[in-house]
Amino acid sequence: MLPSQSFINISLFQPPAFLMIGIPGLEAIHGWISIPFSSMYTATLTGNGLILLAVRRTPSLHQPMYYFLSMLALTDVGLTLSTMPTTLAVLWFDHRLIGFNACLVQMFFLHFFSVAESSVLLAMSFDRFVAISNPLRYAAVLTNSVIIRIGLAIVARAIVSLFPLPFLLKRLSFCPGKILLSHSFCFHADVMKRACADITVNIIYGLYVVLSTMGVDSLLIVLSYTLILHTVMALASPRERTRALNTCVSHILAVLVFFIPVIGVSMIHRFGRHLPPIVHTLVAYVYLVVPPVLNPIIYSVKSKPIREAMLRVLRDKRQD
Repeated sequence: MLPSQSFINISLFQPPAFLMIGIPGLEAIHGWISIPFSSMYTATLTGNGLILLAVRRTPSLHQPMYYFLSMLALTDVGLTLSTMPTTLAVLWFDHRLIGFNACLVQMFFLHFFSVAESSVLLAMSFDRFVAISNPLRYAAVLTNSVIIRIGLAIVARAIVSLFPLPFLLKRLSFCPGKILLSHSFCFHADVMKRACADITVNIIYGLYVVLSTMGVDSLLIVLSYTLILHTVMALASPRERTRALNTCVSHILAVLVFFIPVIGVSMIHRFGRHLPPIVHTLVAYVYLVVPPVLNPIIYSVKSKPIREAMLRVLRDKRQD
């Protein structure tokens, strides 16, 4: 009885906590590394917060394009807040422990906001397609009720897609002892590889989630821009073509900034097992930190109405 009971207990072992590694090989200078990370997190929260305030306070920005931009800003803030506490705790205080359940919660929200951002970028491409291909019916197609339904569909899609992930991890057995994660946050692919059990189901479902969300979204975005280019090429004058394409530049840059790191993370986790650990870590940080920082910069530089509204919000804040 005792050996069999011992075997059962070991086979069902779940660690009370994981140990996060931070930046592998650079632990001695975590304090210095925290400076650019803190700056990027501050820039993300400030820039996206300004976009949300600008759209809310400026009646002329109460249009579908800017509502979708607000959704993008919200997902960027959510993605940042999902990783910021544990990352800064590791870099500032060398606090590297995270509870098992807390890790699963962080993992869920991290992937939730990633999937939601992919969906928002797809919705923004649909917005640009309608605005260019059928401008006279733009307001009639993208009404406030339609935008609300799109926003609810984005949230529901992310929840339904990712809800099974924590439970698929909780069914796994982990080896007793300290379990070291490769990042300063909980990433599904990283956590499942630490299990001492068959993770085939987790791998298949993780791949299904990526393909059915970001994979499908990227294909539909490419399709939408193919149709947009077809419409633009049919316009009479080069000036009209240039003006139509200029309305898409910000969105195209946001798509590239998001999907290129996503592809990099997916490829490295599946085919880069022999790469140094720091490569995995840096690519993951680029994926999670860089897009939320760059998106407000892209839209403030390329969109004059957004830039002016953000400056107006800053002036009002100074006067207060």
